[in-house]
Amino acid sequence: MEYSAILYFRSLLQGCQNRSTEEVVVLPNIKSAKKRVKVSANKTAVNRMLKSSLKTSVKKARTVISEGDPASAGAVYVAVQRDLDRAAAKGILHKNTAARRKSRLASKVNAAAAKAQ
Repeated sequence: MEYSAILYFRSLLQGCQNRSTEEVVVLPNIKSAKKRVKVSANKTAVNRMLKSSLKTSVKKARTVISEGDPASAGAVYVAVQRDLDRAAAKGILHKNTAARRKSRLASKVNAAAAKAQ
């Protein structure tokens, strides 16, 4: 295996926090297995990015809802609902998890609207 390939696979493995120092890592020798390592690393990075942005949008929605403005809370809720549905469709979140989060946010939006009146 080339030296650059070894460095590439080591850099992939350094991103994994769950690996212990004693664990033996077997690098693939077959060309298709090497490709699968690269593809899975790219997919993991994309999924991590999408999940992080989803968490950020939900967090922003919670802060807007807690401020007490029902109009802006409703608008933000619609955007977060769309993001949760997209994440569930792409397999980043389970559909029941997305439904649970939407339900909880909706109940907070409704409570904030009732409190404002």
